[in-house]
Amino acid sequence: MDKMGKIDLSAKELQEEVEALSGQRVFACYHCGKCTAGCPFASEMDLTPRQVLEYIMEGRVEVLNSRTIWLCAACFTCTVRCPNGIDIARVMEALRQILLRRGEDSLDLASLGEEELPQIALVAGARKLIG
Repeated sequence: MDKMGKIDLSAKELQEEVEALSGQRVFACYHCGKCTAGCPFASEMDLTPRQVLEYIMEGRVEVLNSRTIWLCAACFTCTVRCPNGIDIARVMEALRQILLRRGEDSLDLASLGEEELPQIALVAGARKLIG
């Protein structure tokens, strides 16, 4: 991984770990984009929610470098909009857990100012660190 430490994870391990942690069938996604269309933070993300699922399906481990997984507020808009019932918020949480379990964390709440992110993102970020 570029920004963080080196995560030694194969494409297959990424896919299996995401599906095991999230309980979601990522390969059920057919890339309709409804998740991205409803996401309130999509304009701030480097990868859209649809692209995150695409990266996982393609086994692209660099998805773990994405700011998107840390910006997701777990508002469940993407989940509600998914025609295949994929809980994308749980997939994002699984990606965060993969990193956190390996001691990687890109979010430093102390360094964030209130003007940088909407309050819901700060609250969601704090919840991710507490649980």
